[in-house]
Amino acid sequence: MRILIVEDEKLLAEALHQLMLEQNYKVDVVFDGVDGFEYAMSNAYDAVVLDVMLPGMNGFEVVRSLRMQKNKVPILLLTAKDGVGDKVKGLDCGADDYMTKPFSPEELTARIRAMLRRQGDVIFNEISFANLSLNLSMHTLSCGEKSLHLAYKEFEIFRLLISKPKVIIPKEDIIVKVWGADADADDNNVEAYISFLRKKLQFLGSDAKIKTIRKVGYRLEEECDD
Repeated sequence: MRILIVEDEKLLAEALHQLMLEQNYKVDVVFDGVDGFEYAMSNAYDAVVLDVMLPGMNGFEVVRSLRMQKNKVPILLLTAKDGVGDKVKGLDCGADDYMTKPFSPEELTARIRAMLRRQGDVIFNEISFANLSLNLSMHTLSCGEKSLHLAYKEFEIFRLLISKPKVIIPKEDIIVKVWGADADADDNNVEAYISFLRKKLQFLGSDAKIKTIRKVGYRLEEECDD
């Protein structure tokens, strides 16, 4: 899962970055509201940790703008203000939760987990499609009695595909979610990993196939589907 941190206090931003890494999240950090809005609009993130007092756009404005664009990413607001009015304003703008500084790292991570559960994110340990099962903790892909381990990027790409079977996943989304918004990866990198995954599906004898949608992206479908 990928978390976006929007915080202009550099030391706090770095501390939050490290905390999220320790929770095995992938993390991007930006330092102003305008960048925060643009990054969040990429739909690359499972949750956003957003400071209220930011240059460019404040946190309330970022939340309001995202919700006006129908962006439903879970958002946790952070602020030094502990007044009830500010909390109400943040929640009314569309934030999912609100914490005041200083806060305990344990409570912050617990609230992020709770947001993800409320959002309907994957709670189960496996995702299945056709005759395939992807184990989310072991990173193994199984079909019948056959099973194999997926490398990190193979797993992340296949998780995107199997989480939304029969839905086209654009190459740009795969790059942002797997390599990161600032990565140098391009279509060739995605195509290489799709090739690896197709070979593994063939080895497993799966009914599921990765179909290329020319100039757009990929979708996972059953071989019998036409």
